[in-house]
Amino acid sequence: MNLFARCYCRTYQKVFLLARRFLDFSEPDLLEREGALKEDLPATLKMTGLDHFFLVISKFLFDKGVHLEMEKALKERGIVLTIYSDVDAEPTFDLIEKGVSLYKESGSQGLIAIGGGSAMDTMKAIGARIANPKKSLPKLGGVLKVTHMPPLMVAIPTTAGTGSEVTVAAVVVDKANHDKFSINDPKLIPDIAVLDGSLLASLPKSLIAQTGMDALTHAIESYIGHSGTKKTKKDALTAMKLIHEHLPSFYKDAKNVEARDAMLKASYLAGLSFTKAYVGYVHALAHAMGGFYGTSHGWTNAVLLPYVLKAFGKSAYKKLAEISDHLALTGKEANPQTKAAAVIAWIEELNETFGIEKNFAGILKKEDIPALAKHAEKEGNPLYPVPKEMNAKELEKILEETMG
Repeated sequence: MNLFARCYCRTYQKVFLLARRFLDFSEPDLLEREGALKEDLPATLKMTGLDHFFLVISKFLFDKGVHLEMEKALKERGIVLTIYSDVDAEPTFDLIEKGVSLYKESGSQGLIAIGGGSAMDTMKAIGARIANPKKSLPKLGGVLKVTHMPPLMVAIPTTAGTGSEVTVAAVVVDKANHDKFSINDPKLIPDIAVLDGSLLASLPKSLIAQTGMDALTHAIESYIGHSGTKKTKKDALTAMKLIHEHLPSFYKDAKNVEARDAMLKASYLAGLSFTKAYVGYVHALAHAMGGFYGTSHGWTNAVLLPYVLKAFGKSAYKKLAEISDHLALTGKEANPQTKAAAVIAWIEELNETFGIEKNFAGILKKEDIPALAKHAEKEGNPLYPVPKEMNAKELEKILEETMG
């Protein structure tokens, strides 16, 4: 990237960093314990004075009856649910617009999402459209485009990775144009977040691994960027420590209460960190890949993360060395480059442990690389405060390395 473009990106980021002081990044009211879904949440919602909520849930979780005890407890308190169980693996335009129509028809007063990032992002996008009916989803895409406050939103994660229960972002998929973009606005931070580890007790190993690596990517990208604060850095380091100590155990046994509760907390803290300090090119490239090929977000992040960190080179050594020290990956006497390499090696070891592929062989097509890189450049620049700005040509080189 040339000097003029770099200066523009850094100036934009500094202005946005100053503007952030005037935005409301209030954290959700946190209900955090096993059993909170059926015990604490109904009592909390009763205090809101609202008596009709729109529940966004995947058909898989609906068929498993994950919501039934909560629904019964709400009914006992005079609160009605309208259930929308068409949630897919991705929050598509059709899915969101159908939800908006059903919400209005039902007379609902607030939104609840139970599920992974897709359910929570679908809820947020529905909320944004309800509050801003004159703006289409593409018009809401980008930063600070949600003019009016959505209805009260409750986020209940059933995976430990996306952090969507505390973030400003809703990722939306435009299938017609093979595009994936984010709606980013503090108004999308849910009002209430429920961290109930019992909901994670039957997760498959592949999902534990992919969502766990997603949380790790959030923490690392927010930490090594240029827009971190004392609090975002602390949250990111704590999240990484929890992941380092508990993700392998959670992967081995989803019924390990300590491990799954720790990973829920790690995901939440990583979400807190990146919603203020942002992510980077790993996410920009992963969103492009997901839009083109439908690859799962956590898996794509996991594959990309080592490649992008290596591409940053010495610009990321200092921050990666601090991560290495925090996790005790090397001796304190090692130089920053060695410590940075240790962090990357640890990530690669996790991927190998979880059976995550080393590259995109058989998926990524060479002829698609220019378009993918251009999409990632558009998302990442000038917003993401990465250690080293890259243009589309530089991002192409990273993708070429991932072909295997």
